Amino acid sequence: MSSTGLSLHNCGTAQKWQQILSDLVTDPKELLQILELDPSRLPVSGRVLAGFPLKVPRPFIARMEKGNPADPLLAQVLPVNRELESHTGFCHDPLAETQYNPAPGLLQKYQGRALLTVAPHCTVHCRYCFRRHFDYASNTPARSEWRQALDYIAADSELTEVIFSGGDPLACSDRQLAWLAEAVADIPHVRRLRIHSRTPIMIPQRVTGELLRWMTGTRLKTVLVLHCNHAREIDDEVGQALGLLHASGITLLNQSVLLKGVNDSVTALKQLSESLFEKNVLPYYLHLLDRVEGVGHFDVAETEAVGLLRELRGHLPGYLVPRLAKEVPGEGAKTLIA
Repeated sequence: MSSTGLSLHNCGTAQKWQQILSDLVTDPKELLQILELDPSRLPVSGRVLAGFPLKVPRPFIARMEKGNPADPLLAQVLPVNRELESHTGFCHDPLAETQYNPAPGLLQKYQGRALLTVAPHCTVHCRYCFRRHFDYASNTPARSEWRQALDYIAADSELTEVIFSGGDPLACSDRQLAWLAEAVADIPHVRRLRIHSRTPIMIPQRVTGELLRWMTGTRLKTVLVLHCNHAREIDDEVGQALGLLHASGITLLNQSVLLKGVNDSVTALKQLSESLFEKNVLPYYLHLLDRVEGVGHFDVAETEAVGLLRELRGHLPGYLVPRLAKEVPGEGAKTLIA
């Protein structure tokens, strides 16, 4: 047991997160068979899989409804042939990130913040991923090569926040993450470490004593921005993991993506906000889809999104209504939508 009275996932007979990560489901037929769905009814082209393979952890699959081809959790990870469709305004680099990449592993789009692509991989392949075409080969420094990015941050005294992103940073080892967090903390003008991760939702066993130690072991204020799109993603094990993070003093925020067929209803958004807040996570952003090639079938029109948020405000207190936002290349911050 931890000092908070909640059990950690790194002891006893509990399966370790590394074991779960090494046993991901990567075959669509296996995924559908687990869910008692007929693979012949949901075929997927080899072109789709070659471009962006299936990858999903078994703990997440366990939360899906068997026999339901329209399950909102399944829709987020199942490769489909609609990914081959062309849609006007969708491209390989919708956020123009190649323009904001001054050093390997570093992106700086906004003043005062710098983002490190800590990992080139994730614990899951979300089918709407905006970095599915990102050049990770040029942005995955070895430990000896991180110096250029760290020197860039050290040279700009206005950079007060460093963001660990990826991929998913929590797909890395704690040893590597602890080293990088300490290196960032050695830069005097950096005050906050923000970590963007879907892993505690996908694999709650990732929240271990070792993880909590490096997250809270420097002088930096740590913020963890989770990525949860539907209330059913939060089961008892996820809730326990979030409880451990909260009890350790880590600020927990959530940003969701508005996805057709997943959470594009007032009921789904209301349940998500309430479920998150019950676990001490504040709903922060609801993003319009980043228009990367291959994800157009998830798109929800901006006018529809505005209507959903307007109606949602009639059901929830203001602090549970996420800010509707989109990212526009070249803007100094995310664009909030009234």
